[in-house]
Amino acid sequence: MGHELSGRVVTAAGPFSVGELVIINPYISCGTCRACLRGKPNCCYNIAVLGVHRDGGMCERINVPLANLYPANRLQPFEAAMVEFLAIGAHAVRRSELGEADRVLVVGVGPIGLGVALFARLRGAQVYLLDVSRTRLDMVVGKFGFDNVFAAEDGVDAIMAGSGGEGYDVVFDATGNSPAIEAGFAYVAHGGTYVLVSVVSDAISFADPDFHKREMKLVGSRNATQEDFDTVIAAIEEGKIDTQSLRTRTVGLETLPEEFGDLLNNRDKTIKAMVEVT
Repeated sequence: MGHELSGRVVTAAGPFSVGELVIINPYISCGTCRACLRGKPNCCYNIAVLGVHRDGGMCERINVPLANLYPANRLQPFEAAMVEFLAIGAHAVRRSELGEADRVLVVGVGPIGLGVALFARLRGAQVYLLDVSRTRLDMVVGKFGFDNVFAAEDGVDAIMAGSGGEGYDVVFDATGNSPAIEAGFAYVAHGGTYVLVSVVSDAISFADPDFHKREMKLVGSRNATQEDFDTVIAAIEEGKIDTQSLRTRTVGLETLPEEFGDLLNNRDKTIKAMVEVT
């Protein structure tokens, strides 16, 4: 664990001085594969993600390549630790090429889906949210003011009614659930785009006639690049992202084992729980 992190420099290197707050890009790429050479290190053939393929930041010290450190500038430590998960949303929105006039449906309003929704809204899109948990939807509405929300129990007809029955110009899936991903194809408007942000281990199937008659674009979105990190940093610095509302809880590393069960059991009321390592 610990792929969303910030830290302070303990050994001066490059432009960074001792004690400086930095944002850590956890996607360690090889720099030599075809993806890296084409400017896509987020999908490097040999990628090693901190907290996934390598030990993450749940420790006192961590050693990472200099290129994976970005200055935090005016961000607070907890904001710097949020940049990575928000960058995933910003990357997905950039990949979608959505425009101001687009109707957007974000399916799955966990932290990643919420990040997608926030950056889609910053682009001027009309954003609709869909989640299985009405409790989570109520929390998101209360904190971030999204007006157009659906719970899965509302049914397909109600969800489609939000688009006038024609479907959404861009649909993002952030559920991590195979049946939900497959169901999402039906929400895409003719000429629309379906962006798969979440990752599942199952095979995904869809009806080719429906796919082709809509001339639908299917887009995969993985991780984020420095461009997306920069987008998020600028948005936070400009006050466009309410980071205080994103932080729903803060715990110390020493008490985390005792509090972990409670965090897991209250996911519908948690957006981001921050762990402080001192």
